[in-house]
Amino acid sequence: MLTIASSLVTTFQAIVLGVLQGVSELFPVSSLGHTVLFPHLFGWTNIVRWQSQPESPWLAFIVMLHVGSAVGLLIYFWRTWVQLVKAIFVSLRRMLRLRRWDVEGPTERLAWLIVVASIPVGILGVALEHTARVATAKPEVAAIFLVVNGFILLGAERLRKRSEVRALARREGMKADGGRKLDTLEYREAAVIGGSQSAALIAGISRDGIVMAAGLARGMDNEDAARFGFLLATPIILAAGVYKLPDLTGPLGNGLRGAAVIAAVAAAITAVFTVHFLLRYFKRGNLNPFGIYCVVFGAAMIAYNA
Repeated sequence: MLTIASSLVTTFQAIVLGVLQGVSELFPVSSLGHTVLFPHLFGWTNIVRWQSQPESPWLAFIVMLHVGSAVGLLIYFWRTWVQLVKAIFVSLRRMLRLRRWDVEGPTERLAWLIVVASIPVGILGVALEHTARVATAKPEVAAIFLVVNGFILLGAERLRKRSEVRALARREGMKADGGRKLDTLEYREAAVIGGSQSAALIAGISRDGIVMAAGLARGMDNEDAARFGFLLATPIILAAGVYKLPDLTGPLGNGLRGAAVIAAVAAAITAVFTVHFLLRYFKRGNLNPFGIYCVVFGAAMIAYNA
């Protein structure tokens, strides 16, 4: 077991990791991979020593970073979430009255798509989170999977241009830019897209990147795929924060709670600006620059760790 002193994170480190989280959680470049790689790159041995320890505060600290970015998403999308929550209760009341499944309008459908998409990743996260994060919280492993993430993003952009994907968008209902409308997703498609988020338990694989890649494969455009990914991330990350809170309030959090709060606040503030930028970017931009970055930076870190 590590001593309490070796678990401490300085205020400067907490702020840097929080800002890094607020950017890399929403950019499709894997926040977990970057929070594994950057302490090693910066020579922060106090953090590197307990990253892959099975009984250390690392997992609780990482969850707090994610909670910070989720709070930032909640702040940015608060009006949307008010509408979605209202839509859930309205549809539930109607279904109880009619005694059958009945969803009306795009807002209600989007709300239930998020619910359905959250179920598989929630189950897989509870079952696999500790094992996956401990096993992959090593710089050399994170670097390899960051390269894999890059090829996934590049492959998704090539896939969405294929004729069968374009035909799917035309069949299900297209936006003016040729992308499939978000509210035309089937519930089974939402479940698959939601389940794909569990790949982000592996350091180096991006949650938003996987969701966007899966969305593009189902005919969506980059803007809607990104928006769906941001909305999907919020309840799952907040639920993980509640689930992991006892780790931070218990003995493992000794000497770390203040730094975790500072890091979460930095992540939340950064996330608000990041999501605003990305939603504007994905109106015209695509995943290729992020894919190239992941391949180049991941390969450089593989060489650095060799």
